[in-house]
Amino acid sequence: MGIPLKYNLRNLVVRKVSTAMTVLGIALVVTVFLLVMSLAEGVTRTFATSVSSLNVVILRVGAGSDVNSFVSKDQHDAISTLEGLARGDDGQQLESPEQVVLINIPKRDGKRTNVIVRGVEPVAFKIRGDSVRIVEGRMFQTGTAEAIVSTRARDRFPELRLGGTAKAGSERWTIVGIFDAAGSPYDSEVWADLHNVQEQAHRTGGFSTVVARATDTAARDRLIAAIKGDQRIKLDALPESDYFDKQTVTAAPIKILAYFVAIIMAVGASFGAMNTMYAQVSARTREIATMRALGFSRMVILVSFVLESVVLGFLGGLAGAAIAFVAVHLFLTAPTGTNNFASFSEILFNFQLTPALIVSGVVFSLAMGLFGGLFPAARAARLKIINALREA
Repeated sequence: MGIPLKYNLRNLVVRKVSTAMTVLGIALVVTVFLLVMSLAEGVTRTFATSVSSLNVVILRVGAGSDVNSFVSKDQHDAISTLEGLARGDDGQQLESPEQVVLINIPKRDGKRTNVIVRGVEPVAFKIRGDSVRIVEGRMFQTGTAEAIVSTRARDRFPELRLGGTAKAGSERWTIVGIFDAAGSPYDSEVWADLHNVQEQAHRTGGFSTVVARATDTAARDRLIAAIKGDQRIKLDALPESDYFDKQTVTAAPIKILAYFVAIIMAVGASFGAMNTMYAQVSARTREIATMRALGFSRMVILVSFVLESVVLGFLGGLAGAAIAFVAVHLFLTAPTGTNNFASFSEILFNFQLTPALIVSGVVFSLAMGLFGGLFPAARAARLKIINALREA
């Protein structure tokens, strides 16, 4: 014989103050957990968004990113002779030598951070296709100190507004356009003319990287093998998606922080639920004795009280998920950033609260409710009928 669920729900309503406080405590834990995890998810999604599966990133062997890579002009010329390179409508090979430099500029809060300036030629836009497109202003003119910036960079850095100037030391670029890179890592960058970037950075001896487009997947793999095996080139090459996957290590510390903070707070919330349930056991000693006298078993009593605590956890999880959802979609809409440990620059991204994260937050709250109610429920189940009636 089981105890009706409405009995437990009625008790939660009757003790509305303690119920509300417990639910609120669990909700706050779930909110913090989901916000930090959505931060990490934003980083992961940014690196997971590659422009094309046919793009190949060519770097110096051992280079963790294009920031600390170098490709000589002779190596670039040798790459241009390899088979498997796609061609544009004009017959031009789709391979783009690019120069990457870092500038240190202030964010809106006044703190300074590194931002990538990528020197490119027009072919770079053909390789990226519609994934990198101008949404405001115009394209920079070749041979000038003009630049375009991503929408996220514009919103993050006051100097990178349309008509502003990106400057670091003696380097200067006038912002003439805003581009959107479909949420990829390029959405954290400033793009300018290749030769102008080389001249201003005094790096005219070669390039940081070469990005090439293959005709198909099989040609891409052959191209990568040829680059690695050609003794004239002696460079490393990998698909663009793999290149960015290696940089998702940036999200790992954020996830560790999320779990650490969540565990510490969860312990406190679980003890809060435990105190609530212990108080309810003490206040309902006569009820427990009566239920035992009516024939309800110890196991039924235990399950009933655990279920009550789990309901508290579930309500807290729903409330926490709702708070996190409102926070992400109403208040945390602006791009934020963190340091990319591979390139020593800031990677920009938006909070990403996915359905999977919401489910994990609710499951987390159920675990808190279960842990918080298990020991008080065991105490309730162990009460002897005679002693319980005397205590009442």
